[in-house]
Amino acid sequence: MGQYFSNEKLKSNRKQYDTQVLGHHFSFYTDNGVFCKDYLDFGTRVLLENLPFSELGESVLDVGCGYGVIGIVISKIVGCSVDMIDVNLRAIHLAKMNAKENEIDNVHIFESNCYRNVEKKYTSIITNPPIRAGKKVVYEIVFGAKDHLLEDGKLFLVIRKDQGAKSLINDLQKLYNVEVLKRDKGFFVIKCSL
Repeated sequence: MGQYFSNEKLKSNRKQYDTQVLGHHFSFYTDNGVFCKDYLDFGTRVLLENLPFSELGESVLDVGCGYGVIGIVISKIVGCSVDMIDVNLRAIHLAKMNAKENEIDNVHIFESNCYRNVEKKYTSIITNPPIRAGKKVVYEIVFGAKDHLLEDGKLFLVIRKDQGAKSLINDLQKLYNVEVLKRDKGFFVIKCSL
């Protein structure tokens, strides 16, 4: 649970790994107290490899950005403006380091507990929600997105079947037009439109 909240007292053990996403090379610094610190997690990879990049538009918000993978990859591939938020200050610091490391300069990375410090609206919101932070937080992210999307905006997310994907899809359908873009080894990539 430390990765989702305060981890200032957690001993640092910074490391770095390299990975390929959609034919592009990336290098990421990670540390104790952040999600999936040793490699690019499969859920994030499935999400990125199945995003309809042409639909993202000009402004993207990465909610729960962690050390920055989703926002950095999108910024590099699409070239659009990406805002990246997380409640974890160590993750925010790493995301800023990783933006520099990967020569990404059109991102804005800042601390926010869900949408509390978010003041604008976006063409797309993307998240690999922090399941272990609990259903309340996950639902605040996915349903709160509606208030931060432009008129034709879209929410994209990934969730595992055994973490409640089917019940979440049923609940999302009460607010959004929902399309499952991909199922892969128990992960669902979901697109929600207003």
